[in-house]
Amino acid sequence: MKPGKRYSELAAKVEKGRLYDARDAVQLAKETAKAKFDETVEVAIRLGVDPRHSDQVVRGAVVLPHGIGKTQKVVVFAKGEKARKAEEAGADVVGAEELAERIQSGWTDFDVAVATPDMMALVGRLGKILGPKGLMPNPKTGTVTFDVANAVKEIKAGKIEFRTEKAGIVHAPIGKASFSVEALEENLAALVDALNKARPAAAKGVYLRSITISTTMGPGIHVNPQSAQRTVQAV
Repeated sequence: MKPGKRYSELAAKVEKGRLYDARDAVQLAKETAKAKFDETVEVAIRLGVDPRHSDQVVRGAVVLPHGIGKTQKVVVFAKGEKARKAEEAGADVVGAEELAERIQSGWTDFDVAVATPDMMALVGRLGKILGPKGLMPNPKTGTVTFDVANAVKEIKAGKIEFRTEKAGIVHAPIGKASFSVEALEENLAALVDALNKARPAAAKGVYLRSITISTTMGPGIHVNPQSAQRTVQAV
């Protein structure tokens, strides 16, 4: 399908074959965000891993210093004192059996699910619903924990989860087009740093293969991975 005139005009601003420094790429992404809404700035990072092997799956979470420009809706599976603390921390919905029944009835209007470890037997029954939507609580991303208050606060502050897809690519939002260049650059650096720390021991050779930044409606801008690494060190 041939791209529209508007997209072609925006894509023409991106120099073909060029690997942009992180700051220049972020600036260009902002310049190509011409939609009538505040576009999300997204990043696609291809890693030198083979996710077909369990020991090369990269998964984790990171609190972006400037958030993502959106307050995420959080549900918490907890009882008693933990449920009270989750509510005080700002959780949108807190419950146990009644929450599970609501989700089994088809309700999934939330962004992140958190659970205390003792609730996982109950939550496990919802795997067929939560799993495909990427909403299943997981210890590796800090969403299965007794410290539900801190988990909720981090998510509300801009914590995002990441995981490699089949092709070894991680997709993640790093903010909005209305963010400053510095804020987007620092969010990108935080994500790259988290990916570096999550590098599997089985990963060989070049780890950060490619980085592409784009806005919701804008063209992809290729970033020099070495530039992104330097940005991590500078922040």
